[in-house]
Amino acid sequence: MVAEFMSVDLSSIALIAGNGIYPETFITAARKAGVQRLVVAAFLNETKPEIEKLVDAIEWFRVGQLGKMIAFFKKQQIQQVVMVGQIAPKNLFDLRPDLRLLMMLARLKKRNAETLFGGIADELCKDSISLLPATTFLEHLMPAVGHVMGPQIKKRRWEDAEYGFSIAKESSRLDIGQTVVVKNGTVLAVEAFEGTNEAVKRGGAMGRGGATMVKVSKPNQDMRFDVPVIGPDTIRNAAFAGVDLIAVEAGKTLLLGFDEIERECQTSKITIIALS
Repeated sequence: MVAEFMSVDLSSIALIAGNGIYPETFITAARKAGVQRLVVAAFLNETKPEIEKLVDAIEWFRVGQLGKMIAFFKKQQIQQVVMVGQIAPKNLFDLRPDLRLLMMLARLKKRNAETLFGGIADELCKDSISLLPATTFLEHLMPAVGHVMGPQIKKRRWEDAEYGFSIAKESSRLDIGQTVVVKNGTVLAVEAFEGTNEAVKRGGAMGRGGATMVKVSKPNQDMRFDVPVIGPDTIRNAAFAGVDLIAVEAGKTLLLGFDEIERECQTSKITIIALS
């Protein structure tokens, strides 16, 4: 962990902050690591307003204002940026792009999370701004292989999880989705554009209890963006849907809100394991 910190300039880092608890989790970890100045590009109707009290400078944008955001970073003399938090899928299809984003989009042969965020990374690079891994300062929140928390499970549930893992890896390779729900060797749901929570609801409803959710990274995952995340809401949605086992990819999945996740798992008797 220390070796990675040495490659990061702790004097000033900017966040491209989406929704959820990811941005504030990063801010807490960055402050603990010794980052002196934190600047945030926040998004209307996405980023939590409370974040303003935690950082040194902030500006609010509509999704799609790439040129304005980069100008803000340059004004703040930013050379390092990290993407933390998601943007709701509906907002990615309701873009009001400025000229710089329009020109970037015109160069993309296909439009998905990987190409969009990769294109933004390229635009930042043109202005000498580096995009840091989205896991910077958060390595301790990525579990190793094995049982992570919750009740111990029987061998057949491990087998279901391993089966789901192989399916999710193939689904993510095809750029369909990174989450599947399985039960007794049958695929009940595959995540698509609707997102993880909706896929879990569909799969859990079909499984009628005792289903397994599996979430993985893409092959050759670019750790600068779109990193798999599990949070307290994931556990609550799983419990509501009848999913009692969650399998994640070891070393490549962030458990954000770890203590709350643990409490939710204990309350709902949900198990989390990590596979590789």
